[in-house]
Amino acid sequence: MIGRLQKLGVVLTLFGFIFIIGGAYAFIKVQEGERSLQAFSAAQNVKLTYNEEGQLTDRGTTEGATAIMSLLVDDWKYPVNMAELNPADPVVNTGSEYMYQMATVAYHTLHGVQTVTLAEDVEYKGEVFAAGTYEFPVDGRYWADFDRSHPIEGPARGQAWTGVAHALIAELGVGTATASSLQMGLGVAGLFAGVGFTFILTGLGLVWATRPEAVKVPVLRPASRPA
Repeated sequence: MIGRLQKLGVVLTLFGFIFIIGGAYAFIKVQEGERSLQAFSAAQNVKLTYNEEGQLTDRGTTEGATAIMSLLVDDWKYPVNMAELNPADPVVNTGSEYMYQMATVAYHTLHGVQTVTLAEDVEYKGEVFAAGTYEFPVDGRYWADFDRSHPIEGPARGQAWTGVAHALIAELGVGTATASSLQMGLGVAGLFAGVGFTFILTGLGLVWATRPEAVKVPVLRPASRPA
């Protein structure tokens, strides 16, 4: 029985080292991914703006940044990690920074005003729109919220939600997904390492607990005789 427990302890120890190696491999891959993401972000040189107090700003005001953060947190329900918003490192390279930059693009698209010019009178659903120039506020409309058939609203959709806006949001979304995946990879590496150490400690503990005890042989001494 003791021999079986010792063998089990050795097997657990070996499994522990396998998990440690797996955790180390995952950690190395995460580091490679983080370096790649950092290089990609640095090449694009997209940065967030902060004031002297380290507060986020947008177009020079903290109010604009607050409105963008509200869109991100309240409307999109994204769990922003404020520790990832670092004034000392304004380059966009973390999940929260990518999402904030995405919200910035979306916010200004959603709250812009588009100018639509009609070359001639247009009738739509019984209403006549005379030739001329119209100012159309987007007013929080996403791509699918516009009436494409409307003579003013339809063209305004294409002017607001341009291919550039869609491309920027898609690219920033990829950055967010990549950063989140790297965080998960780091967690997996830590989990593997934790399991590995647990197996090693358990295995070595079994080997130690079942080691043969030294047998003490009593020393027989002759009984003393009275003189």
